[in-house]
Amino acid sequence: MLSEFLYILLFVLLTLGTAFFVAAEFALVTVDRAEIDTRAERGERPARTVRRALRELSFQLSGAQLGITLTALLTGYLAEPALRPLVEPMGLSAGWSHAISLGIATLFSMLFGELVPKNAALSRPMPVALRTAGPMRVFSNVFKLLINALNETANWLVRRMGIEPQEELASARSPEELGLLAAISAQAGALPTETALLLQRTVRFSDKHAAEAMTPRIDVVGLSGSATVAELFEAVRETGHSRFPVYEQTLDTVTGVVSVNDALAVPPARRALTTVAAVAREPVLVPGSLDLDKVVAALRAGRSDFAIVVDEYGGTDGVVTIEDLVEELVGEIADEHDTAEEEESGSVEVTVPGGVRTWLVDGMLREDELDEQTGFRLPEGPYETLAGFLMAELGRIPGVGDTVLANDWEFTVVEMDRHRVEQVRLVRLAGDDDD
Repeated sequence: MLSEFLYILLFVLLTLGTAFFVAAEFALVTVDRAEIDTRAERGERPARTVRRALRELSFQLSGAQLGITLTALLTGYLAEPALRPLVEPMGLSAGWSHAISLGIATLFSMLFGELVPKNAALSRPMPVALRTAGPMRVFSNVFKLLINALNETANWLVRRMGIEPQEELASARSPEELGLLAAISAQAGALPTETALLLQRTVRFSDKHAAEAMTPRIDVVGLSGSATVAELFEAVRETGHSRFPVYEQTLDTVTGVVSVNDALAVPPARRALTTVAAVAREPVLVPGSLDLDKVVAALRAGRSDFAIVVDEYGGTDGVVTIEDLVEELVGEIADEHDTAEEEESGSVEVTVPGGVRTWLVDGMLREDELDEQTGFRLPEGPYETLAGFLMAELGRIPGVGDTVLANDWEFTVVEMDRHRVEQVRLVRLAGDDDD
């Protein structure tokens, strides 16, 4: 009777041992390293122990795997003699008794030795890590030679596969990972949607280029160098703009930038006689391929908030302003000069006619803006905007009523301004909405 009780006790203890190693392993992998560092700096001994374990994570995880393997093997060895007394009263054959004992032991070990500790460690990694790190380090040090031998063998095999083993998990995160974390946090309700969107735009900011943020040439209003300051004020009243590129002959030969402030320095009596070229400032020129971080640096170096974007042939591609750069972070900004139509430009109207989701969008939306507002990502191609995508698909300049089908989405041109696609209706076809 005593031996039967001892077998059962050992079986339970070994299962608890497996649970300990499983919990220690998952806790070390998922614990918040920043919080551990903070606690360790405050002098908390358990946190210091966890931090030491994290600095030799590969070694500690190998120790946990060794512990799991040893306890699991011993549990399997003791399972049949420990559970036989519980099964024998059923009057089954020796083969069936052995199979049932092994099945019960496997389920018990999997549930209490694997799944329960794993879920507990994932749910509360900090307290689990603080409680298990000390005993785990003791075990790893006792079996240090064996663990190192196994670990080095595994590392050798990994190197043969062309992969360099790492002792620690990377604590840094790529911009893509940070953006994904922000989105996940917003979906879980841990972060306001607006904050998550700002974070995503911020981490994507340096990956964007001047050509993506600029006002395209077709929308640029410039002034000939021979225009007078009086004509500049007339252009200000008509457009609401406060800065203009100054050119010779065409916009491809920009010679300067003039602002309202520059013009105000000219006495009223001389404004009809003074040309804008006389008061224009040296332009800041940036290539369309320059990333936005460097665009900001170029504007700062030129003490300007207005830059001319040039293409690879030296022609003018568009202009980019501080406002354009800010809008890359916070979205569209409407000022007192924007008309109602301009304020709504690029906005999305969502309707549900007959259960089909419909969006009405600006044809000049870029890939990231279209994805953000509708969930549709433009396929790879020689274009940057929705209008460019439609032109590529149609093989010509679109016309009102033209329709394109792509990836279970329907695109219909609603409004054109000469050769420019003003508005497009997007329909996510019924049956494909997974929202």
